[in-house]
Amino acid sequence: MTDMRPLRISIAMIVALLLCLGLIMIYSSSGVYASENLGDRTYFLKRQLIFLGIGSVFSFLIMSIDYRILQQYSKWLLIGAFVMLLLVLIPGIGTSSFGARRWFKLGPISFQPSEFTKLAIMIYAADFLARKQGKITNFLEGFLPLLIIMGSVCLLIIKQPDLGSSVLIASIILTLLYVAGTRLIYIGGLVLSAVPLLVYLVISEPYRMRRIIAFLDPWQDSQGAGFQLSQSQIALGSGGIFGVGLGQSMQKLFYLPAAHTDFILSIIGEELGLIGTLMTVLLFAAFIWQGARIIKRTSNPFGYYLATGIVALIGMQAVVNIGVSIGAFPTKGLPLPFISYGGSALVFNMLSVGLLLNISRIEDI
Repeated sequence: MTDMRPLRISIAMIVALLLCLGLIMIYSSSGVYASENLGDRTYFLKRQLIFLGIGSVFSFLIMSIDYRILQQYSKWLLIGAFVMLLLVLIPGIGTSSFGARRWFKLGPISFQPSEFTKLAIMIYAADFLARKQGKITNFLEGFLPLLIIMGSVCLLIIKQPDLGSSVLIASIILTLLYVAGTRLIYIGGLVLSAVPLLVYLVISEPYRMRRIIAFLDPWQDSQGAGFQLSQSQIALGSGGIFGVGLGQSMQKLFYLPAAHTDFILSIIGEELGLIGTLMTVLLFAAFIWQGARIIKRTSNPFGYYLATGIVALIGMQAVVNIGVSIGAFPTKGLPLPFISYGGSALVFNMLSVGLLLNISRIEDI
């Protein structure tokens, strides 16, 4: 048996560095906005610290139990996710903001059920694939049931509307099916059949169509649809090699929308330069690499698929967010894990890392 303690330490250190960078950059990118609009320069920093504390408690709790217990409750976790996704769509229960109904408001704290759903459906999928190992190549028994569940979850999230999270969840489930040995013709057929639906979802909503047009050429309408992407590229380009200095960003001064959330990497690029941006990317690459080493050494089927899902979840979110910031992908609204401001995402990403460390710890016993 291989000792995975060094892997756990390295992953914990990587996540700690990303969290520290996130706190610094949230304060730097949101301070002026918070001071002008909320009267408290540290408003977003203090809230992120609260969520960090909650996430830390949940992570330590999940690390103290045997993760295999979750396999017994996978169906109940999925049912709970379905119920929350339905409730959040009901006016008076779910909170609406900028035309989207994605949150439960619990006093001063907002909770996004789609973040819980990402983890719940991963746990269920890991349990399903572990139980169906000999039937994965069977369409009716090994592919269709998970496809129906994935489609139902994605449909509810699209209704919020949140196309980015739906595509992310679908990508993770398809990754798990591929790793489990599902026939490529099933996955390929599903992807090809989903293309017309994605095209319809894009053209049916004007704001999504504007995002695609802005992605193709943000400078064509740099004061309109392409404003966010063009300002992001200005921020990244302004930083040069070494950056303009921590706290010295100009784009965060009401030029770049969502500077402390979806486009925080652009502020990192402006203030810390290419060096800071590359270090951030390398930290995520190191997390994926070390996570893959844990996956490779995990013998328990449930743990193997769950670890794969966790690494895919965090890795895909990082890749998409970075890609959006540099203009390689259309705007998706996915945060940069551990760095972007956002309570639900931070708590459940930390919980996911706690599960990954738990899997490696149980393998060492």
